[in-house]
Amino acid sequence: MQKLKKHLFVALLLFISTVSFAQYKVTFLMKQPSLLHSMDHLFVAGNFNMWNPADSSYQLKPDESGISKITLSLPAGNYEYKFTRGNWQKGETDTAGKGTANRSLQVSSDTTIHIDILGWADDFKSNQVAAEKNHSASKNVKIMDTAFFIPQLKRSRRIWLYLPPDYATSKKRYGVLYMHDGQNLFDNATSYSGEWGVDEYLDSIFKKGKKEVIVVGIDNGLTKRMSEYNPWEFQNFGRGEGDRYVDFLVKTLKPYIDKHYRTLKDKPNTFIAGSSMGGLISLYAVLKYPEVYGAAGIFSPAFWTAFRIDSAVIADAKKVHTKLFFYAGGKEGDSMVPDMKRVEKEIKERSSSPMQEKIDENAHHNEAAWRKYFPDFYEWTVE
Repeated sequence: MQKLKKHLFVALLLFISTVSFAQYKVTFLMKQPSLLHSMDHLFVAGNFNMWNPADSSYQLKPDESGISKITLSLPAGNYEYKFTRGNWQKGETDTAGKGTANRSLQVSSDTTIHIDILGWADDFKSNQVAAEKNHSASKNVKIMDTAFFIPQLKRSRRIWLYLPPDYATSKKRYGVLYMHDGQNLFDNATSYSGEWGVDEYLDSIFKKGKKEVIVVGIDNGLTKRMSEYNPWEFQNFGRGEGDRYVDFLVKTLKPYIDKHYRTLKDKPNTFIAGSSMGGLISLYAVLKYPEVYGAAGIFSPAFWTAFRIDSAVIADAKKVHTKLFFYAGGKEGDSMVPDMKRVEKEIKERSSSPMQEKIDENAHHNEAAWRKYFPDFYEWTVE
């Protein structure tokens, strides 16, 4: 009877999760700020299309009244987006030519949004230089490989490496932190909308004599990101590849790093972290390989894309003894914090893992928030 109840509970969770992924129509209506670019193509770019600024599937179409329009079909969830004229050097700005924060959108029903564009970056000469992002990575960051082969997925990926400031002058061994979305960790020039500042933070604590780690940043696969960071199939993004991605981390990348760098290979010195989809796959990596990771940073986890996360936790959390740091912002939509708390509760009921939760009621779903709380994660899990 007990087993039957458990199976019925899991089935109910799967049913509820499946039902929640309804598609809603979101219509954007935009009027150009001037006639100067009236013949230009307009695009919307966001976390629903890997921030591609010239994606033909996300191009607005003008009507006879001069209004440009696009209707997207999106699952319920939280999104960020901006408008461009084909690239980020021609992205939207305020009236002074300064780049604006990402627009945010919570989808829970069909909706129409009226957009006012105040300016375009290339119309402001002083902004043209600013639009070309400056490199901000510290001298301790390097590209380990521009095309590191992932045999499990049969594709290649750029790998970043942060080495502690005293790596070249000492014989010490270091723990290793594996992080997803490598483009956004160290360098403003490669980030979508700001970087985490992982290198600046680690450089600063070295000066204080605190414990340091090697950081391995794995670039996301752009259009492959939603499938690579999800173990399960999700609408619009096809079959999940998360199983093979976490296999790559443990069976290919970690052995390579341990062989070529002075690392501490054991579980207490092996960490993983990421945000949004990266937060989801970080937790899944711990569930699948609890013997490998001593701590995980689960920032703004996109549990809404993972209809089997509850059943995975129920099945595997009992094997996990890993320090788990959960973070969410209060302005990431109505479901973010409740979803995270639900999964936390399920883990607590089955695991003795130490857990810490941080919720910032005023924070949005962006790199600025994750940068702010990365030190909290690091100080609790690593130092």
